[in-house]
Amino acid sequence: MNNNLRYALAAARLNPTDVAAALAVDPKTVARWLQGRVPYPRHRWAVADLLQVDEADLWPDIASRHQPLTDGIAAIYPHRWAVPQAVWRNHFSRANREIGILAYSALFLAEDRAVLDILTARAEAGVKVRILLGDPDGKEVAARGADEGIGAEVMAARVKNALTLYQPLLQVQGVEIRLHRTVLYNSIYQADDELLVNTHAYGTPAANAPVMHLPGTDDQGPAATYLTSMARVWTIALPCQE
Repeated sequence: MNNNLRYALAAARLNPTDVAAALAVDPKTVARWLQGRVPYPRHRWAVADLLQVDEADLWPDIASRHQPLTDGIAAIYPHRWAVPQAVWRNHFSRANREIGILAYSALFLAEDRAVLDILTARAEAGVKVRILLGDPDGKEVAARGADEGIGAEVMAARVKNALTLYQPLLQVQGVEIRLHRTVLYNSIYQADDELLVNTHAYGTPAANAPVMHLPGTDDQGPAATYLTSMARVWTIALPCQE
């Protein structure tokens, strides 16, 4: 029996069905976790994120067996598809100053109505929201489509689809969308000083590449490097017309 998890759920006023829905798993799976089964790492991180506690608070024996990651890296997911959708939603929900998205299309987020609602709500609360997508007519987007094996036309279509889905956000004060023509080494998803960074690997779709969770630490940490990169792309990108 995992009483730590049980107490944390009670404190958050959530039930196993709520957790199952947030992580897109079967409620029976959550019931097994409560009975003592240890989840896969990506699910442990997602549950801890959902409950806003430390992984070690829920699974102290397991967490203590692992070497801590280096300063400035909280977690590494093996693939973007392995990051539960609840992690993305909670990531943006916690932003109090600024949200940033730097990608070629970020279509997986644009297709999530809950994420769009979160971006809208945070912007209405005074959070600056900046979205940087690849110029669908640029050679960089075409090259990425060729690299991934889906073709330039398909990649450009994905960007245009994402732009259509993100377009209503431009009606909200504080939201800006720009198009960039840069070689994208990583996709960056910012919530204040905290980042989820989707690395890119040649010939590999972004969804299959790893994602690093980088908490904002100091000016010398890895998050600061990616924030600087994102700022530079923003300055040379062109505004998206409504």
